[in-house]
Amino acid sequence: MRQARTLLALLAVIAVLLARPARADDLDTVLAQGELRHLGIHYANFVTGAGDGFEVELVQGFARSLGVRYSFVATDFYHVIRDLLGKDVVRHGDGVTLEGEYPVRGDMIASGFTILPWREKVLLFSRPTLPSQVWLVARADAPVRPVPDSGSLARDIAATKALIGGKSLLVMERTCLDPANYGLKGKGIDLRAYTRSTNLNEMVPALLNGEADYTLLDVPDAILDLQKWAGKIKVLGPISEEQDLGAAFRKSGGRLRDAFDAYLAGLKADGTYDELVDKYYPGIRHYLPGFFAHAGG
Repeated sequence: MRQARTLLALLAVIAVLLARPARADDLDTVLAQGELRHLGIHYANFVTGAGDGFEVELVQGFARSLGVRYSFVATDFYHVIRDLLGKDVVRHGDGVTLEGEYPVRGDMIASGFTILPWREKVLLFSRPTLPSQVWLVARADAPVRPVPDSGSLARDIAATKALIGGKSLLVMERTCLDPANYGLKGKGIDLRAYTRSTNLNEMVPALLNGEADYTLLDVPDAILDLQKWAGKIKVLGPISEEQDLGAAFRKSGGRLRDAFDAYLAGLKADGTYDELVDKYYPGIRHYLPGFFAHAGG
């Protein structure tokens, strides 16, 4: 049965490849160059830096399904969209503009990349690859208790934000932990931007070093940090609604994105996807069960 499902998934990818395009698509370029360039960021087991990771294995398999070489291109959250589009994305409130001219270094982004409304204005996203949510985190000895579950996520988010009060909050702009994404700017909060690097793995060490009272973490990272820093940090409550992560493509890559979606559906059908989730994010189903409960999730 598993082999049959895998065959069906491969046939779905082939159908995308054979579809006659109305205009040139990034898929044609990838097939012509014989290489798929994966833009990834060393972060939270999406890309471990040791040659593997949740997104690394996903994209390696996708490259094999296309019959092309896999190439990893390391980047960071400040430059990853530039490396895909060849232009910087500049936010103006809810709007964005593309500025400058830069080298295009990759064909797709896959690195725990949150599907956010402003990003959707300039990128095409795949079907969700993993769920997430942003949490407020404190040192374990902080004199504040986690927000109790009220049965309403909206009330819990409001109560969590109220905990911040006059405390300091460590954030990293232009990432999924940007306070602008969650209505935390212009509220009188003591926001402390972490600027020593663009590595989100450094947020908890900075928190433990006393650089702020609280910080923000997304769920995949928090799961790992709660294990790594056991007994040293605690989750106070949610800052965001549940979110989806996905692979991102240029607007000119509709068929390439569709081929990835067909490939991802095949992994979910044959059980490979579940194996990857359990390998890299054990326990995530406990925190965000809804995503995994519905078919195809």
